[in-house]
This record gives sequence, C-alpha cells and structure tokens, in this order.
Amino acid sequence: MKLTFHGAAGEVTGSMHLLDTGADRVLLDCGLFQGSREESRRKNMQFPLRPEDVGCVVLSHAHIDHAGRLPLLARVGYAGPVYCTPATRDLCDIMLADSGHIQEADAVFLQKRGQQDTVPLYTMADAARVVSMMQTVPYGTPTEIRPGVTLTFEDAGHILGSASVTLDIQGPPDRRVVFSGDIGRAGLPIIGDPVAPKGRRADALIIESTYAGREHETFEEAQTILAGHIVRIARRGGKIFIPAFAVGRTQELLYEIHGLMLSRKVPQVPVYVDSPLAVNATDIFRRHGSIYDRNEQLVAAVADVLGHAMVHYVRSVDESKRLNSLRGPAIIIAASGMAESGRIVHHLKHGLGDSRNMVLLVGWQGRNTLGERLRSGQREVRIHGDMIPVRAEVQMIAGYSAHGDRSDLGDWVTGLGERPARAFCVHGEDGLQPMASLLRGLDVPQVDIPSLGQSIDL
Repeated sequence: MKLTFHGAAGEVTGSMHLLDTGADRVLLDCGLFQGSREESRRKNMQFPLRPEDVGCVVLSHAHIDHAGRLPLLARVGYAGPVYCTPATRDLCDIMLADSGHIQEADAVFLQKRGQQDTVPLYTMADAARVVSMMQTVPYGTPTEIRPGVTLTFEDAGHILGSASVTLDIQGPPDRRVVFSGDIGRAGLPIIGDPVAPKGRRADALIIESTYAGREHETFEEAQTILAGHIVRIARRGGKIFIPAFAVGRTQELLYEIHGLMLSRKVPQVPVYVDSPLAVNATDIFRRHGSIYDRNEQLVAAVADVLGHAMVHYVRSVDESKRLNSLRGPAIIIAASGMAESGRIVHHLKHGLGDSRNMVLLVGWQGRNTLGERLRSGQREVRIHGDMIPVRAEVQMIAGYSAHGDRSDLGDWVTGLGERPARAFCVHGEDGLQPMASLLRGLDVPQVDIPSLGQSIDL
C-alpha cells in the first residue's frame, strides 16, 4: 500500500492524495492550487495524473482548494465515480461552474495580453460533466466504493457537507486509512461540531495542519470584536469591506450579524452580499437546513437564520457597481476571501483611500495575495495596474476561522480513540512542524511531513 501526495504537501492549497491499495487506487480530493495568478496557473497546469491512474475519487468537501481540479481530471479523460456528501455535491454544482467560468475568463485575459496560445485550464462544460459523476453518501453510512474498500464519512464541522474520510480496506491484512479533510471547530455558527471517526486503529492518518501552531479567539471573543468594529465604523459613517469565501464564511458572518442585530448589540446598518456565488450558496445552505447545528440558540429560535431585513443579496454587475457610490455606513461582504479576484477587488479599489472605512479580514490569507499585503500593513497596493493608497483601517479576526486551532486538532485526534500507527501532516505551512509536535506529544509513534510528489509505502 502506498500514498502519494500530489497537493497540499508543504502548503495549504491543492489538496490531492493518491492511495494505492495494491489492488486499486483511490484519489482523496482533487483541489486547485490557489494564490497569485501566475504561480497558481503554472502549478495547476502541471497535472500529475492520467485517468487510468484513478479508480475512484473521494471528495472531503466543496472548497475549491479541495475540489477545484476535478473538472481538469474529467477533461483529461476520467469518467469514474466521485463520492461526496449530498450537500457537497450541491455546492460543487455551483462552485465548479463558477471556477470553470473563471478559467475561461482568465484564458481570454491572457490572450488579450499577447499569450495567444493560452487555453482554459477547464471549462464550465467540464465542471458540469464531473458533477454528473458525483455519487452521494450520507454521514455515518459505510459504503463499498471499490471491491474490498469501504468508505464512511463523518461530519468534519468545517463547512456545510464537509467530511472526514475513513477507508477500510480488506486484506489480509485489513487496513484502515483516515483522512481528516479540513477539521472545523466545536461551536462554529450553523455547522455541526466535528466528529472524529471511531472504531479500529488507523494504520495511516492524513491530517490537516493549517492552524496547529496557534489558538484562535473564542467565538464569544470574535463576536465581541466584530460588534465593536461595526459600532465604531457605523458611528464614523464608514463602510466595512469583508473579503470572504462565498461558501461557509459568508453564511457564518450573516448568521453572526443577524444575531447581533436581533440582540441590539450593533446598529441596523445595511448588509450587502455582493457575490452571485455566495447568493446561490446561501440558497443551498437553506436547502440543507436539516444538518444545521440544532443546539445553537439562533437556529432554534429563527426560521431563516440567513435572512434579515437589513441583508441585501446582490447578483447583477450594475447593482454591484452602485455600491461604490453608497452614502452612509454599510457592510459589504464579497468574494474572494483572499481579495485576489472577484467583486471585492473593485470595492477595495474604490474604498481603500477613505480613512472612515475598514477592511476586515476573517480568514487565512495566502502568500502573495492582496489580502496578505493588506494584512501585513502595506500602505500602498497595486490593484488593476494602479497603485492605491491604503488609508482605510485594516483589521483581522481569527476567531471566525472554519479551521480548528491547536486545541481543536488535539481534541479531534484524541477523539479517534486508539492513536494511529502513523500520521502524515498536510495542508499547512507554518502549522506543519507544530502539528507534528502535537501528534508526537499525543503518542503517535511515527509522524511524517511529506513533500509535494512524495510517495510513501505504508
């Protein structure tokens, strides 16, 4: 049995790990590398697999850094099944189509800049084709996906439909491989708490490490900080621009702001969700309300936790442009989460020069992204070829991260019961060494930090 790490090895994005059981091959995730346009395109174009290398795909969740190369796999000829949860399939339906549109638009952009031989990484048609291959498996339902290979999903508590993966492989000897996916946090708004797979000892654990080196603020602290920012910026008549992932973070923020307004902890200011993808994703969240965390007070008390009189969903480009001329306080939530593309970039270009405004970062910012340049305190940034002065206040709240911190990751590993025989730390940069240290402290006998492209015999 062998594991090969084709992405998210030594970095956060591009999650893709190939498990060769000796009799079959299972691909765990098929994610897009993200970051600066030039670097990410180069890495994504270097696709390491042929369709015959893959017997089936198991997808942990719908985020593009986990699902975004699936259309490319279909484009090169893969036609087999992709297993995921029902909510993940519904989210992929809109997210992969959006990604295909971006790939097509990027190709046109590069062609206009003289790179006439540029072709899209994949198209919207490729995205639609791979969604048609998806077969859904509910949480906690053991399902044979290949002869002698049984899959079980558990709620990873990261975004709607996110799953940790257990693969039980018949021997002799019998083997168990567990892939954490992205582990969320207990108490995350809307989403259920993470569930660690139970049962026999894992022979191999592939575990994310994003925030293994830090502790987040508590949700109560994050809520207090968010409320303070809203009150302060509203008083000075400014706008809060929030770059946010369209799936997960946007809905969590809407939930929190809804609760703050209901409890009168913040003033009633208009909230604009300026992302067609986020609007569609919110509709899917509503469709899957049965898997919300029913222990949360707002979920129990309010019929539509994502609807509020002050929330406005923006679809058209014209309406988005009109937001730039808004007067008075407002909150504008728009993709992308790292401010590298999408409508948030236009809002930042118009709003960074106004000292009344705030840019509020609520998630991980990749290296060489606009979000990271703002986070690091640069007082002038390049947007669409122009140098824009940064007079707006820039703040960050780590407490809304959908990734578990060091304590959350430790609790999840402890929840497995008997420690895995071997663990591989992936999906991290600064967190890789702390994750390895955490696992060794929890008496995992062998811990590895694989490099990109590395194959390891189990």
